[in-house]
Amino acid sequence: TNQSGASNSTHVFLDFSPPFRRIHMIPELEKLTGCQFPTDWETEQANELMSSLCTRFKLTCTAPRTTARLLDKLVGHFLESQCMHPTFIMDHPSILSPLAKHHRIFANRTERFELFVAGKEICNAYTELNDPIVQRERFKAQAQDAQKGDVEAQPFDENFCTALEHALPPTGGWGIGIDRLVMLLTDQQSIREVLLFPALKPQTTEANHPANASKAETTDNCLNDPVDQ
Repeated sequence: TNQSGASNSTHVFLDFSPPFRRIHMIPELEKLTGCQFPTDWETEQANELMSSLCTRFKLTCTAPRTTARLLDKLVGHFLESQCMHPTFIMDHPSILSPLAKHHRIFANRTERFELFVAGKEICNAYTELNDPIVQRERFKAQAQDAQKGDVEAQPFDENFCTALEHALPPTGGWGIGIDRLVMLLTDQQSIREVLLFPALKPQTTEANHPANASKAETTDNCLNDPVDQ
């Protein structure tokens, strides 16, 4: 893949030989920051710790500085930057994974992984949370973040919770970013280069230009005026 900048570019050869590296999110962050992370992510103390770490490592996080957004900044800085060759980032805390099920071994984490290649997320997968009571609690926590202005917070979906009350068998789901995968395979740096119908600005024609529009209106008025005989 071609890692290009403003004035230079370098080619990086990616190694897809299995097994891919696995990074357990919280233990790796604790090792790299030298700080013990909280077990309860819903507390004010957890938010203060994440905020202080972002300040300490000079990471910018615009408002709202919710715990989830602050933690995501740390993940991007410390972990995603390591993921040049195919790498799994695993076992996210529930505050980052409101739809994922609690981990069956590790407390306060979920059964989730993301696959990164060349620093970009390619795949996201998790065991589906099928407990309607826990799901409602997760949605309520997300709604609080949304009220603070977090546009990425998961919206409350009561219909989904009602469906879970009718039972959902053990289920796993995964999604892959086809556009990002095509970027990787075709060595493109901009997603616009691989989208079939990229978003474009409206084309401004000469007739639609404001100055020309006023001229056209004047001309139409002249044509519509009665002609003196």
